[in-house]
Amino acid sequence: MVMFNNKMILIAGPCVIEGEDITLEIAGKLQSILAPYSDRIQWFFKSSYDKANRSSLNSFRGPGLTEGLRILAKVKETFGVGILTDVHTPQDAYAAAEVCDILQVPAFLCRQTDLLVATAETGAIVNLKKGQFLSPWDMEGPINKVLSTGNNKILLTERGCSFGYNNLVSDMRSIPVLSRSGFPVIFDATHSVQLPGALSTESGGQTEFVPTLSRAALAAGAHGLFIETHTNPKIAKSDAASMLSLEEFAALLPTWDQLFTCVSSFDMVSA
Repeated sequence: MVMFNNKMILIAGPCVIEGEDITLEIAGKLQSILAPYSDRIQWFFKSSYDKANRSSLNSFRGPGLTEGLRILAKVKETFGVGILTDVHTPQDAYAAAEVCDILQVPAFLCRQTDLLVATAETGAIVNLKKGQFLSPWDMEGPINKVLSTGNNKILLTERGCSFGYNNLVSDMRSIPVLSRSGFPVIFDATHSVQLPGALSTESGGQTEFVPTLSRAALAAGAHGLFIETHTNPKIAKSDAASMLSLEEFAALLPTWDQLFTCVSSFDMVSA
């Protein structure tokens, strides 16, 4: 947590870049919501330029690398906020690192050696999302691939485990297990409530459980949260069923802040 001055880490923004205007609008509103917490919360704006793993071939994927990075650069310039985006190929990693502070390796790709090495070699902070198919202790392999490059700026994100068909479960034991690595652990509270493929050509979601799971993760010792949010999730072009509205995000923020502050004051017993 040294690189974040022991602040709570909050990664927030829409699932995918839907256009310049809406992206800047969401970033601006998040900046206003989070401004009173600037001494305690380190936040990063997140959004994807390409959703390469959509359930359907016909689903919206985003503006692509060049246009997407241009929009993210404008968010960074306008609001002075750090940027996170996910990368899918080694070539993308090098380009994205010119704009983004954190490069995210998607959960489905967390064992892809070439991608992990290339992402780490950029020198950016690397957010490793734990695959839905991996146990928390199996993240040692991906961590070591990143460390092999000399880059030790790593975040680990728990986003739920596959639980039968079309469902995920969040095992809070994962938080202390991942924390043993010595790297900050983030809990992805919105992807964790997804129902993958439950709506045939897209994923469903149960956002009513975001408050409970996010509180549980912070109580378990998570160093921060990953929250996808939108001005109107119902019309969002990706992950509409699992995103929070900005109003819901703002309503939960005081609880997250207080809980993180409280838990941080304890000496957590090792798992």
